[in-house]
Amino acid sequence: QRCATWVVSRFPEVAELVDVCWLEITGKLQLSLLSPRTTYAAYLVYAIADDSYGLECNIGILPPKATVTVVISGNGTKPTSTAASTSTENTICLQHMQGEEETAMHRRRQEYVRPRKNYGWKLVREADMDIRCPRRRGDDGWTEVELGEFAVAGEEDGVVEVSLKEVECRRWKRGLIVQGIEIRPKHTNSN
Repeated sequence: QRCATWVVSRFPEVAELVDVCWLEITGKLQLSLLSPRTTYAAYLVYAIADDSYGLECNIGILPPKATVTVVISGNGTKPTSTAASTSTENTICLQHMQGEEETAMHRRRQEYVRPRKNYGWKLVREADMDIRCPRRRGDDGWTEVELGEFAVAGEEDGVVEVSLKEVECRRWKRGLIVQGIEIRPKHTNSN
């Protein structure tokens, strides 16, 4: 059995990523549980273990992508063929690089390595990529990164699905301690 020092969490359990090459975290929430005429943001709340690796946000490494999808349906549980859907995707940095140039580096042109079918790796340039960077939460010691935002217009039935995935690079990772995905209001739309 492994001993660890845990950051205090408001939940009885947290999940720790242990030696995987495929990262996928998904959560769903009924829109009826949220306030109408409000814009929300979804945040991954997490910590990084001392023995972590493979989570760095470096040039040459394909970063995770976060997707926020809102599906409006007739009954709130299953999308129908006439369901309306909106989706946004953002690039996420889970662990800062060391040094003062990290913020500037995330805002300018970057190079990433992507797998190429049967031929090894291929260098891909993504111009002016905006990478969402983590910040330390002051109240509880955890770290959070905004995955995306969405608006709830009225009292429609449907779901919001939030996911974080890194499934292309296949680089080994460990030490991501996930408290959960938190959804908070950003502002209320008074219209």
